[in-house]
Amino acid sequence: MRPRCCILALVCWTTVFLLQCSKGTTDAPVGSGLLCQPAPRCGNKIYNPSEQCCYDDAILSLKETRRCGSTCTFWPCFELCCPKSFGPQQKFLVKLRVLGMKSQCHLSPISRSCTRNRRHILYP
Repeated sequence: MRPRCCILALVCWTTVFLLQCSKGTTDAPVGSGLLCQPAPRCGNKIYNPSEQCCYDDAILSLKETRRCGSTCTFWPCFELCCPKSFGPQQKFLVKLRVLGMKSQCHLSPISRSCTRNRRHILYP
């Protein structure tokens, strides 16, 4: 009789555990453990962080690039496009995103400067 009681208790515990994990991402508590973590969201859409990122409430592929000023491209999943100066000849810096934080231009390390390479053409 005792083995049946243990098996019944194990089945009940497993059922409760599976039901807790299957509630969905909106009901799962934040500190509920590794198996019941909420899926990452971008706005109201779920995305796969190993293939995508959330950038300005849009889901992008990790390989996508965007323009930064007129002379640079950057990877929005990994970098920021930050204005360096304003005015008629606006300059930009590409800075690295800091993982695990909401990155900001004034706090992030510089990756590269987006300056226009001017070539001087010599005429005979």
